Amino acid sequence: MITENPVDITSVLMDESAELSVSVTQIVQRLKGTHLHSQLEKQAKECLHKPEIKLETLKDDVRRLLKASGMTWLSDVNWEKRILKSLNSMCTELGIPLARKRPVPEQKELTNKWNEMGTDEPGNADTNNLTCSRLHLDVLVGLRNPNNERSEDLTVRSHWGLIQVSLNVRDIPQMREMYPELGLTYGQLGIDDHTHVPPDLFESEHIHIGKKVVSEQDSAAAQQYSRQGCPTGLRAQLWSLILNTTNDPEDITHYEQLKARVINHDLLVDNLIYKDVKLTASNDDYYFVFEDYLYQVLLCFSRDTAVLEHFSYNSATPPKSCIQNSSGSEQCAMVYPPNGVIPFHGFSMYVAPLCFLYNEPSTLYRVFREMYIRYLFRLHSVSSHPSGIVSLCLQFERLLQTHLPQLFYHLREIGAQPLRIAFKWIVRAFSGYLSTDQLLLLWDRILGCDSLEIVAVLAAAVFAFRAENLMEVTSLASAEVVTCVCLPRLQDYIFF
Repeated sequence: MITENPVDITSVLMDESAELSVSVTQIVQRLKGTHLHSQLEKQAKECLHKPEIKLETLKDDVRRLLKASGMTWLSDVNWEKRILKSLNSMCTELGIPLARKRPVPEQKELTNKWNEMGTDEPGNADTNNLTCSRLHLDVLVGLRNPNNERSEDLTVRSHWGLIQVSLNVRDIPQMREMYPELGLTYGQLGIDDHTHVPPDLFESEHIHIGKKVVSEQDSAAAQQYSRQGCPTGLRAQLWSLILNTTNDPEDITHYEQLKARVINHDLLVDNLIYKDVKLTASNDDYYFVFEDYLYQVLLCFSRDTAVLEHFSYNSATPPKSCIQNSSGSEQCAMVYPPNGVIPFHGFSMYVAPLCFLYNEPSTLYRVFREMYIRYLFRLHSVSSHPSGIVSLCLQFERLLQTHLPQLFYHLREIGAQPLRIAFKWIVRAFSGYLSTDQLLLLWDRILGCDSLEIVAVLAAAVFAFRAENLMEVTSLASAEVVTCVCLPRLQDYIFF
């Protein structure tokens, strides 16, 4: 039973020693079999013979050293604590419980208006979004790697940008080698079909091949095919193939079970979902008509414990809260919300583009969930993964610094750091910033390449396209205006 009263989230994280043990175990498992693991093992054995190393205090010594070194970039625990503290404050200030069982009349009302939730605004109007892109960027800007800071081979360029951690990100030659199909020597749907090239030289043949891929139900072939863009009429089927999503009776049953959980229980995060949809998708010329779908998908998503699987390969940890039982005497730590994902400003824009492809809620839900646990979660999780938000931001800055150094320096000098302009595009994978047809062409390539790196490349390409105008601006506000007016068509930008 969940209490009707606001509850505290003071013991959100696990016991420190237990958490450290889990973290160490996970790191060791990932390192096993690598050259780095053998090097570390060798050095550890050598250290055991040193008189200053004492086994009885080793754990405390390691913990103290890590804390003193300030290795904040290795984890986003502080970020998680900040979000949970905000959620706890909202819970207390507004007198809203984290979760409550809906009265029967309220359950019936929600059931009756399930397909018309956009006509009403449930929830508390005073609920604030816990995070926005600006706050998220501030966290990334504060990340540091002390080993890198002490390095003697730091270049001046590394201090030009906002991201100050050193990660291996691909440059253009490496991208060309990794994703040759994105080269201009290959046909590109969304570009060639709007140029002087006759459609029968590429588009017709591409559509013919796409139909064959769909008929053969070949997931690997669909992914390879998607690198050059998907035809509008085949995109929904191709994406489902790539993501291995189905709409079998079991999938429909699972969706109906999630719907029942929404109807039976009200969560505090529901208010965040309602408000985000109202502030973003509902005000978008392309997506406002899908408001009901967005509520249905996101409310069900918040209850889906299957989403927790992505934390096994995510640097973040699912938030936990202490929930009182009916007697109020006992507490237990529970993941909250059930899917482990606290929605933030703009989260609904991850779902909105998919509404153009799937009109069956259960199918739409399955595709979105798979998109999220494969790709989209990386856009708001601090990690060193090549498709993680830290790497994407660093890759964007490095591309500009390498290919447009004068522009980068100019914008930096007038207080218009390029990343402060581009971050909102990157964190949403351009959803809400490109027209929908162009956005879907971009997402074709994300699925085809199985990577979000192209998002950083496109962000840099926008600056390259407007470089001449940007060299004339004198403020952050004017730079944002110049870059915003050039986001209508994908073919305006350079691939590789």
